[in-house]
Amino acid sequence: MPSALFLLMLLAALCSMGRAMSKDEKQKLRTQVVEMFDHAYQNYMDHAYPADELMPLTCRGRVRGLEPSRGDVDDALGKFSLTLIDTLDTLVVLNKTAEFEAAVRRVLSDVRLDNDIVVSVFETNIRVLGGLLGGHSMAVMLKEEGQHMQWYQDELLHMAKDLGVRLLPAFNTSSGLPYPRVNLKYGVRGPETRTGTETDTCTACAGTIILEFAALSRFTGDPVFEAHARRALDFLWEKRQRNSNLVGTTINIHSGEWVRRDSGVGAGIDSYYEYLLKAYVLLGDDQFLQRFNIHYASIMKYISQPPLLLDVHIHKPLLPARTWMDSLLAFFPGLQVLKGDIRPAIETHEMLYQVTKKHNFLPEAFTTDFRVHWAQHPLRPEFAESTYFLYKATGDPYYLEAGRTIMDNLNRFARVPCGFAAMKDVRTGSHEDRMDSFFLAEMFKYLFLLFADSEDLTFDVEGYIFTTEAHLLPLTLSTAPRAPSSLPNATISRSDEELDDSNFDWTCPNTRLLFPDPAFPQNLREPIRSVVDKSCPRPPPYREPGMGAPPLRAQDFMSNNPEHLELLRRMGVSLIHLKDGRVQLVQHATQAVSPIAAEDGVRFMQEMMELSSQQQKEQLPPRAVQIVSEPYFGRVVLTAGPAQFGADLSKSSTGVRGFVAVAEPYSGCSEISNGDQIRGRIALLQRGQCMFAEKARHVQNAGAIGAIVVDDNEGSSSDTAPLFQMAGDGRNTDDVALPLLFLFHKEGSILLEALKEYRQVEVLLSDKARDRAAIFKGKALPGSLFESSADVQRAEEERQSEPSEDDQSQPTASQEAADAAPAQTEADDVKPDAEDKKERPDTGAGDQSADQRPATDAGDQSADQRPDATGQSTDELLADWRDDLEAFRQMEKDEL
Repeated sequence: MPSALFLLMLLAALCSMGRAMSKDEKQKLRTQVVEMFDHAYQNYMDHAYPADELMPLTCRGRVRGLEPSRGDVDDALGKFSLTLIDTLDTLVVLNKTAEFEAAVRRVLSDVRLDNDIVVSVFETNIRVLGGLLGGHSMAVMLKEEGQHMQWYQDELLHMAKDLGVRLLPAFNTSSGLPYPRVNLKYGVRGPETRTGTETDTCTACAGTIILEFAALSRFTGDPVFEAHARRALDFLWEKRQRNSNLVGTTINIHSGEWVRRDSGVGAGIDSYYEYLLKAYVLLGDDQFLQRFNIHYASIMKYISQPPLLLDVHIHKPLLPARTWMDSLLAFFPGLQVLKGDIRPAIETHEMLYQVTKKHNFLPEAFTTDFRVHWAQHPLRPEFAESTYFLYKATGDPYYLEAGRTIMDNLNRFARVPCGFAAMKDVRTGSHEDRMDSFFLAEMFKYLFLLFADSEDLTFDVEGYIFTTEAHLLPLTLSTAPRAPSSLPNATISRSDEELDDSNFDWTCPNTRLLFPDPAFPQNLREPIRSVVDKSCPRPPPYREPGMGAPPLRAQDFMSNNPEHLELLRRMGVSLIHLKDGRVQLVQHATQAVSPIAAEDGVRFMQEMMELSSQQQKEQLPPRAVQIVSEPYFGRVVLTAGPAQFGADLSKSSTGVRGFVAVAEPYSGCSEISNGDQIRGRIALLQRGQCMFAEKARHVQNAGAIGAIVVDDNEGSSSDTAPLFQMAGDGRNTDDVALPLLFLFHKEGSILLEALKEYRQVEVLLSDKARDRAAIFKGKALPGSLFESSADVQRAEEERQSEPSEDDQSQPTASQEAADAAPAQTEADDVKPDAEDKKERPDTGAGDQSADQRPATDAGDQSADQRPDATGQSTDELLADWRDDLEAFRQMEKDEL
């Protein structure tokens, strides 16, 4: 996301309400879909066949080797009439049975699969093998009906098996992950193959095999294909990042090391997740659902920020990996429908719909403020796919209108005399001379099904699963026998010890129960509809001269002040608390009590941006909290976030050393009641309920010499979150003289657990960890973490109270790793949404919200009443901490 503390959303009024669509209207749209398909398909057959694809601007076929190379894009072309094979089952869906029969005969007579050509294993699997299997499924279905394809004797299946055998050499790796490319004639070994030297592949490339290969095995009775696909999935599962349960984008096929450690649901990973869930649906293997559910929980925890889906780093999943999204993630709402998680599907789809209406098509990539990042659009079908599934789940005619919008934009902007041309730039409307096979395989299939009722189809589509290329595989394959197969070096394992069946539901949701209120989807869309573009502009409301002074200034705002919250409500501004601790301010102008109040809300949001911008000017390095008392003696160093006010520890050669005590109230948001325990000590406080500066003033007035604020967001850790900085309250903070540091929940739990066990815990607050020789100057150091009490007592009696200024500081591994991490600032107010910024680098700064959240009981608990945050012993916490150092070291190798 942009480095804004709050995501600024100015929401305008809705343009129109959804209405039911008549049968006649749906019939007209179905007819229009068929006409559009005919225009594309017939131009391919007339001007391109038997070439792989149509070049619609020059009205000729694209033959690999005869046209200038387009790089990896051309790896989908294998001189096997790609578009025709990819379109076979679409013909049946669109009730073009005679054309389907003619197309199958053409494939059988004209297509060769033994060409000396290097192709993408992934693309050939989903488009050609999937197309042959989908065509075979349709041919068998039609033959069984007794009217068509009576001559068919599984010829397409025989071709599919031939192709499957030609793809198998790619799986000849120690890991079981396939090479990304294979020569259809020579495989991957030998100079004549012109491939086999690659070391990396994308996660989706290796993980999007199981549906086609398992179907091939079930259809033919040969288990080798399914076994290889399962082995590849098993390896990817084993290589997931165990803390975040996410996978990277690119992996080394030999070592299993992640080459690109960014993780999302778009390009490079997308269909891996899709195939885990759909493999469960098709094959009935609970293991696939278990794995998907574990991944999905992490996606919703780290990647999903409704309505956005933002890539993160697998080792630091709270750190965004980029500030833009790619269009391939548009499939994800459809997958969420299959999962049964409808609410976020509606929200993300609505965001994508608004981007589509703004640019006519989804750009290949767009920023978090919905501007074009990559301007191309190769007529991708993923948005139409999700539109279809959401309509099936909700029955909301709104999605029929979304489908109409897709069709209108295709006809207005992409249609050319010889077909439909990809958009080279959605901003200018310029075209590219390409019409990919997936356009015919998927786009028209989903659009036709969107407007079709069950009686409009020649077969029951509910009896099939859609592959990622929208090919149809029958669900009856789940009952087909699965012959056992053993592979060399196979590592197939259910990992039962890692999976808990109690975590998962095994029944599909009843969508009627999900939507007792027909307006439910609409209510979810309303807060998102105008965030992308003010597509329904209205003139500004009239204001009397001299009126309109904002009733609340941004610098005065306190989230725990009921009067302030009421003023926000009147201005149409709502406060949303996100699961990672950030706070999001959203203004919906139509919810303001008056036009003048709505303008006040806009002014308030602008002040928030300006105030936050000022607070972001200074980024500070991390600090250290070092436990120096028995039995730690400086060995435990906790990475801490600094404050932009108070004592500057970087200017102190000795730091601030003292025993810790828990403040009462724990929130520190009112006068400290246990001042006698706080005086001369370092106060422990909990985040929340008031500004950081207010906490600091209260403990300073009570006589504390320092303060540590512990995050109340359970599970947060410096391992997985960017550096956290505490900003002031918008006022002068020169009166705060003590040092204030911030610990995430995990690090804070270590300190609290130590205090619980040993009561007297002494810490050193400093700019970096001090060498133990400096802490215990000139004295024998304890040799192990837990020594005898006599040794401890001697060490304590002999150590000097302060290290000399000449002592050198040596940071620990965790501190050095933290130095490399981007900083994020905790401000009291919002940061700008980067709407007016130019190419601002994504440093992760400011990705946390103000310390402004509703009060909790924890803030009022005394030290003796404090809940045990983790339930873990000190040994367990320290063991986790040491394990996570490896993640820090790995992070230093990455370029973020």
